[in-house]
Amino acid sequence: MNYLEFEKPLAEIEGKAEELRAMARQNKGMDVEKEAAALDRKAADMLKDLYKSLDPWRKCQVARHPDRPHCRDYIDALFTEYTPLAGDRNFADDHAVMGGMARLDGRPVVVIGHEKGHDTKTRIERNFGMARPEGYRKAIRLMDLAHRFGLPVITLVDTPGAYPGKGAEERGQAEAIARSTQKCLEIGVPLVSVIIGEGGSGGAVAFATANRIAMLEHSIYSVISPEGCASILWKDAEKMREAAEALRLTAQDLQKLGVIDRIVAEPLGGAQRGRADTIAAVGKAIETMLKELSGRSPERLVRDRREKFLAMGQKGLAA
Repeated sequence: MNYLEFEKPLAEIEGKAEELRAMARQNKGMDVEKEAAALDRKAADMLKDLYKSLDPWRKCQVARHPDRPHCRDYIDALFTEYTPLAGDRNFADDHAVMGGMARLDGRPVVVIGHEKGHDTKTRIERNFGMARPEGYRKAIRLMDLAHRFGLPVITLVDTPGAYPGKGAEERGQAEAIARSTQKCLEIGVPLVSVIIGEGGSGGAVAFATANRIAMLEHSIYSVISPEGCASILWKDAEKMREAAEALRLTAQDLQKLGVIDRIVAEPLGGAQRGRADTIAAVGKAIETMLKELSGRSPERLVRDRREKFLAMGQKGLAA
């Protein structure tokens, strides 16, 4: 278990319980279960207190937890007959974006998502989930394919933002993001999106301009990272806590503003402590959102999507 900074007291208690049990395994006659069980109860109470009212900065930390399920985990668990499609037919294949055709509960769909990787090697290969222009152009190609064959599109968003490197800018990063966002608005098939970790800037919007948007309970979605915001506004990245408060990037705030449609509950302690339950909950949310859009004409799907984004924010302003 990887522990976050604010979870260190919890790590000590859980560590002590594990030490006791390890000693008992080595010394067969030692009975420590009573003491270990008391530590387990104390740890459970502390975990509940820690996650009862997370502030926005702590939610950022949870959303970035390395043990949270990533896009590949959801695809492997929820979809069958997944056939990955690679390349943008222009420059290269971007490993930060994965996608292809699959079946969800027997229904053919197109799934697209950001993949961060799960260890040092795969994180470097996946560029930490930061897509380059070819990643967005691959997504456009997949959405065109879905539109042509009348397949619903499911996007799984988990990115700190689009890659800001020199090569990406030279190959038209801003244009690729804009065209991916435009394509989301144009396709005449149901488009649903789930923010499974970080939803950063236009790199996330390019996949999440959807008919229905869900967020995991401890995920984040904002125009810029708290660190980037702090660097611009205060010239000090250490002001990220204040920036996280101001950005209103939590699922709870964004639902009030009308930016997202539903919140998917996470197990106590975050998705990393109940990966299978989290994945199952996301699958159920996706199926529910697709059911809500079932039977709508292509024209209505496009119109509803456009009206949704034109009206965005008015709910929060009225409140």
